[in-house]
Amino acid sequence: MASLVFCGTPRFAVPTLEALVHAGFPVRLVVTQPDKPRGRGLALAPSPVKQSALALGLPVAQPESIKNNDAFREQLTALNPDAIIVVGYGRIIPQWMIDLPRLGNINLHASVLPKYRGAAPIQWAIARGENTTGVTTMRINAGLDTGDILLQKEIPILLTDNAETLAPTLAAVGANLVVDTLRGLQADTISPRAQDDEKATLAPILKKEDGRIDFRRKAEEICNRLRGFQPWPGAFTTFRSRNLHVWDAAAALRSLPPGELLIEHDLLFVGCGGGTALTLLELQPEGKKHMAARDFIHGYRPQTGEKLGS
Repeated sequence: MASLVFCGTPRFAVPTLEALVHAGFPVRLVVTQPDKPRGRGLALAPSPVKQSALALGLPVAQPESIKNNDAFREQLTALNPDAIIVVGYGRIIPQWMIDLPRLGNINLHASVLPKYRGAAPIQWAIARGENTTGVTTMRINAGLDTGDILLQKEIPILLTDNAETLAPTLAAVGANLVVDTLRGLQADTISPRAQDDEKATLAPILKKEDGRIDFRRKAEEICNRLRGFQPWPGAFTTFRSRNLHVWDAAAALRSLPPGELLIEHDLLFVGCGGGTALTLLELQPEGKKHMAARDFIHGYRPQTGEKLGS
């Protein structure tokens, strides 16, 4: 059974670590990012992967950097792992790590590569209206998610999915795929294949401004971005010069100028591009709690013809 070093940080990586241990692979070391300050008191908190590793009784390393870290390099070289598994570690893997294990550095990526290379593949796949996504295991090289593909698994994106609900599903599917990949590499039944760079798309790290609603977009596109950008940066606009977060909305059979409001009883509509409109379902005015559109109408008394985002 191949001996492993596991590199990962977020909750998405935990199912893979647990699946490898339960499948009997000896994990010699878990590498994760240093504890980060969280909460009101800014107390140092361990990453989800560190919490899982400690619960499994695995040794943990948390180097501040790995590229020019001689002590860390000596530690990994002494372990001489057959493979290094990388899932959302959050650091660029240096060439010396790429060259170290005989089976390579194997990355689990949350897309069907070469589509959605980058830091936010789940979010952008939903935001761009994809009907399917998936997971890929690949050998890491010096590029950004450009290594040879080992195995892939596709799954549908449901209309009820958002980034928060889809991520755990992909994490579970990906965990099994990593186990299958290691078994296949050991049995020499996997034929790595190069990615077609001409078909590549990018999923760049999200910025706050990505969440700002542009009502010139069609209603369906705005809904997709709202779903994809949960929990951050979300979807937001302005109302009467103050921030307004939109937590839930749906396409509506109305035609209104972009950004213009229409109030019908307890229903709140806003115009979008291409003669489309949204019904706003759940909102959060600046400094307030989430509220249903009905409560927003009664509390703020928006008027038909007022505009959002101006």
